[in-house]
Amino acid sequence: MLGYGIMLPLLPFFVQAQDGGAAIAGGLMSMYAAIQLVSGPILGALSDRYGRKPILLLCLLGTGASYLLLGLANSLVVVFLAVFLDGLTGSNLTLAHAYVADSTTAENRAKGINYSQLAFGLGIMSGPILGGLLSGYGLSLPALVASSFAFANAAFGFFFLPESLSPERRETKPLSQVFSWAGQFTGIFRRKNIQRFLVVLFLLNLAFAGLQTNFPLFSNARFGWSPAQNSFFYLYVGLCGVIVQGVLFVRLQTRFGEHALIPAGLAFMGIGLAGMALASEPWMLFPAVAIVALGTGISIPSLTALVSLRVPEHEQGRLMGGNQTLLALTNIFGPTLAGISFDVIAISAPYWLGSLFALVALMVAIVSLRRRETSKAISS
Repeated sequence: MLGYGIMLPLLPFFVQAQDGGAAIAGGLMSMYAAIQLVSGPILGALSDRYGRKPILLLCLLGTGASYLLLGLANSLVVVFLAVFLDGLTGSNLTLAHAYVADSTTAENRAKGINYSQLAFGLGIMSGPILGGLLSGYGLSLPALVASSFAFANAAFGFFFLPESLSPERRETKPLSQVFSWAGQFTGIFRRKNIQRFLVVLFLLNLAFAGLQTNFPLFSNARFGWSPAQNSFFYLYVGLCGVIVQGVLFVRLQTRFGEHALIPAGLAFMGIGLAGMALASEPWMLFPAVAIVALGTGISIPSLTALVSLRVPEHEQGRLMGGNQTLLALTNIFGPTLAGISFDVIAISAPYWLGSLFALVALMVAIVSLRRRETSKAISS
């Protein structure tokens, strides 16, 4: 994720260097999300069949190759090819969460997922800083450094990472079913015991999917912030996430458990996003976004762990691939919804919309958790 953090903010400049504009850069990100929509469930299912390690190493090699292509790109075609390859093999997060699910007990599942997300957050937070420093020496250098990180990571995994899914715990379905995207994607959503929680995950991610691209427009329109001021604010957001995931979550999860943290986190998200919409002074954004960070930091790992515990061991990869598909869908629709509401309704509309999504997710979660407790009481 350090390499990803280096490359993500620089991607529009690779397009610009080949005489492309903002529309092409936006189309590039939409293509990346669309490819991950398809590849996530299939790669997850392949890891259920062949083990996590070989598929994870394949994804890391694909990432390294894609960054290398970007560093050597001399045309828009090569830039698109590089992003296509990264989208095709970009299931590192999916496979890491499946690996954590294999390697943790029910009691420690949420903590393990939280720590993996903490590592991802640190990479995302540090990457843009390193990428910005390296870009002073040209666009090729940060791409080559990110590529070297990915290849070094693959080498480390090959020699030192143990396989987490033993052969007797693997999926045994025919290979033809593994490559059926519709079967992999819809199969997860047919499970009645997780359907509503997947809806909650979708709404939760949709609540802020478009805000990363929209916030610089919002802060500039309302407060006149420059790109440099936005960069410092993003650093603050990252620090809030690190504090929540690195310090608070484990203590809260140990004391309250996932079933209490899920509704609490969704409520905090709704409140924080509404606070951002209402902010009339720049300082008001800082406590509001801290509340949002608290909400996402305790609800996402709790939800992911809860869903994981309801799916058999040999389907964890397919489950995490399904989660990635949901995330890809929100990355396709979220920025569009945020942009349209910003232009047509009001500059604060994306944040009110995000707050609404979070509150709807809260209601769905409360109903689902209560039904589970009711069914437990009846069965006992």
